[in-house]
Amino acid sequence: MTTMGDLPGDLIEEILSRVPMTSLRAIRSTCKKWNSLSKNQIFGKKATTARKQFMGFMMKDSRLCSIEFDLQGIRNNDGNFVDPSIKQVSKLDQFEVSQVFHCDGLVLCIIKDNTGLLVWNPYLGQTRWIQPRNNFQMEDRYALGYDNNRNHKILRIFDLYPSRNRVFGYEVYNFSSNSWKLLDVNPEWDIQSHHRGVSLKGNTYFPAQKKKTEGGIKTTNIEDVLLCFDFTSERFGPPLPLPFHSYNAEIFVSLSCVREEQLAMLYQRWEACETIEICVTNKIDPNTVSWSKFLITFTGFPVDTFSGSFFIDEEKKVAVVFDLDRYKPTETCRYQIAHIIGQDEYFKSVNIGVAPNLAISYKVGFTPTAYCVPLVCSSPYVPSLVQLQINKPGKRKESS
Repeated sequence: MTTMGDLPGDLIEEILSRVPMTSLRAIRSTCKKWNSLSKNQIFGKKATTARKQFMGFMMKDSRLCSIEFDLQGIRNNDGNFVDPSIKQVSKLDQFEVSQVFHCDGLVLCIIKDNTGLLVWNPYLGQTRWIQPRNNFQMEDRYALGYDNNRNHKILRIFDLYPSRNRVFGYEVYNFSSNSWKLLDVNPEWDIQSHHRGVSLKGNTYFPAQKKKTEGGIKTTNIEDVLLCFDFTSERFGPPLPLPFHSYNAEIFVSLSCVREEQLAMLYQRWEACETIEICVTNKIDPNTVSWSKFLITFTGFPVDTFSGSFFIDEEKKVAVVFDLDRYKPTETCRYQIAHIIGQDEYFKSVNIGVAPNLAISYKVGFTPTAYCVPLVCSSPYVPSLVQLQINKPGKRKESS
C-alpha cells in the first residue's frame, strides 16, 4: 500500500506549494517526510499569492492574532467579498502583547508587562525570548531588521532622562551574540512613540520631526521628515523628504511596506482631515527617496492614523485602513473597522470585532473610555527559514 511518504519528491513539493501557509501545520503532522521537507523549503506562498490574499498579524485584546484578508472580491460587483478571518495564535496564548512588528519572516512581540521581548518564526514554529539589558519601559520604540550579512537585530529607543526636554537612548540587540549594545548616536530628529517604524530590505524607516529646541531656544517651525536606521552601520541616515511639506504637526502620518520593495505613506492634513492621501516610493535607500501619488480620496470623516495600520493593493488600486467606528453617544461599546478605500469614490467598511476598552476606572460608578485602535502589521507576512535559538522565559541567558 502506497503511503504519503512514498510519493515522489517532485509531487510532494507540488502538493505543498499549493497548500495555504495557514494549513501547513496540519499537513506537517500527517507525515514525518513532509514535515522535514517543509522545514527546509518555503511552501504555501504560491497558494496565498494565487488567492490574492493578505496574510499578516495583528493585536486584538492584547493577544497576537493572525489575519487573512481575501482581496479577490474587492471592487467586484459579484458580491464575492469575504470578511477577514482573525484567529488568536494559540502558541502564544500565555503572553499579553502591547506591540507587534515583523521583518524577514520574523515576528517581534513586545510583552505588555515589559518583562521581555518575544521573537517568533511562524513558519518554523520557533521562538526566542529576549531579556532587557536593564529594563524595558512602556513608551519604548522598537524596530526589527538585519545587516548586510543577514544578521538580525532589534533597535530600541528609550527615554534616557524622562523630562520636558526628553533625552533618548539607543541600543541594539544582536541575535548572533545574544547581547545588547548601547549606541553612541544623537540624531537631530525626534521619533514620537506613536510613530511606528516599517522595515524594508533590512532597514527601518520612521516618520520623524526636527527637535523642538535648539540651544535652549524653542523652535516654531517643526519640519517632518523620513528617517532611516541602517542596521549595518547601526546609524541613522540623513533626513529624507516626505511627499508633502509639513510644519508644527499639521500632518498625521502612517507608513506601510509594499511587496518588500517600496514604502507607502498615508497622510491627512489637519485642516482637511476628511481627505486621505497615499504616496508610494519610486526609489528608496537610506540616503535617497522619491515619491509618486497612489491615491487621494475623500472619506467624509477623519481616520485615526496613529495606529499606523494600513496596506495597499496596487493591482486593484485600493487601500485597507484599520480604524475605530464613528463614535455614537448611544452605544455602550465601539468596534474595530477595516475601511477599504479606492479610486472613483469606492468605499467599504468591514467590522472586525469589538474594540477593547483599555481605560482604568478610578471612581465608583464612572467608567472612562480608551478604546483600542486595531494594530495590524502593515505588510503581508512573508515566511522565511531564519533559525531562532529556542528558549523560554524561565531560562533566560544573561545579556552583556
